[in-house]
Amino acid sequence: MDNKKYIDKVIGSLVRGTKMDYVNKRFSFPFFFSSSVPFPYFRSYTLPLSFSTHCKNIYGLTEKEIEYVWKEYKDIIKDKIKNG
Repeated sequence: MDNKKYIDKVIGSLVRGTKMDYVNKRFSFPFFFSSSVPFPYFRSYTLPLSFSTHCKNIYGLTEKEIEYVWKEYKDIIKDKIKNG
């Protein structure tokens, strides 16, 4: 990946934009225009179309970059849920 620093900034932006409600065990995504969803929902979450579209339109990422960003983002969010 030629633009690793940029990709890391995209991941950071997505993580910061994810609102975690540890009391009610719910969160909302910066790329999903819906009400918050429960934490257990995220464990089996596959790459959503809204994530791909958001990453293409907002950050100009390629499909390969989007897959990488999704994996990294998902791992970070899972860790936050587990340790929150």
